[in-house]
Amino acid sequence: MNYGLYLSASGAMTNHYRQDVYANNLANVSTTAFKPDMPTLRQRAPEAIEDGQRSDISHRLLERLGGGVLAGRQHIDFTAGTVQRTGNPLDAALPDDDTFFAVRVSDPAGGDELRLTRDGRFTRAADGQLVTTTGHQVLDVDDQPIILRDGHAVQITGGGEILQDGQRVARIQVARVADTAQLTKQAANIFAFDGADPRQILDQPHVEPGFIEASGVNPITTLMSMIAASKAAIGNTELIRYQDVMMDQAVNTLGRVTA
Repeated sequence: MNYGLYLSASGAMTNHYRQDVYANNLANVSTTAFKPDMPTLRQRAPEAIEDGQRSDISHRLLERLGGGVLAGRQHIDFTAGTVQRTGNPLDAALPDDDTFFAVRVSDPAGGDELRLTRDGRFTRAADGQLVTTTGHQVLDVDDQPIILRDGHAVQITGGGEILQDGQRVARIQVARVADTAQLTKQAANIFAFDGADPRQILDQPHVEPGFIEASGVNPITTLMSMIAASKAAIGNTELIRYQDVMMDQAVNTLGRVTA
């Protein structure tokens, strides 16, 4: 086995993975309230340590080379994006990193699931319900849908209250999640959670009415990170080629037996 070949291959694969993640972030640079994924790498232990081999059969030189790299845990960067004024009375932005709107998402298999989002582009459905632009119910502080009367002006306050003709209709549920690592991405800016409900419903939330949150992707730094990952992948691919040439020379030149 050519140990160096495997080390280079691990570097090429993991950096291609990083490149794919950064490319997906760049593709969502204009997606409202998008939260970028952050890839990580971790060092792999040498084979003797990873397999728990006895010291008398381990190879010190190979152990000094290390075991290459593996893809580490990917996490979501929940840093709040800049807010952009729209003037739409049903738009709302959350300026705090760890706060979310509660929504109910219909499960294709039947039933509804409670989910979270930071995308505050709301609208009134045909049946009067306040929904997201993707059709998910926006919930009040009691996890109930919000019903708006037809033909009446709507206003969202800085505390998340919904007024129609000056009368309070409901308050949009804004919840804080202390440990955002519990959240996982789903489609259309929706976040799911497993296990215990992580929500802490706020009595006095901070909402920016008439604004939406921009994508959290910084196009310059993300492009630079993608280029760096691409260069690292190319470098490891070149090392694979060099080692292939070395093996060819070893087999066909140094290993040739002359009469």
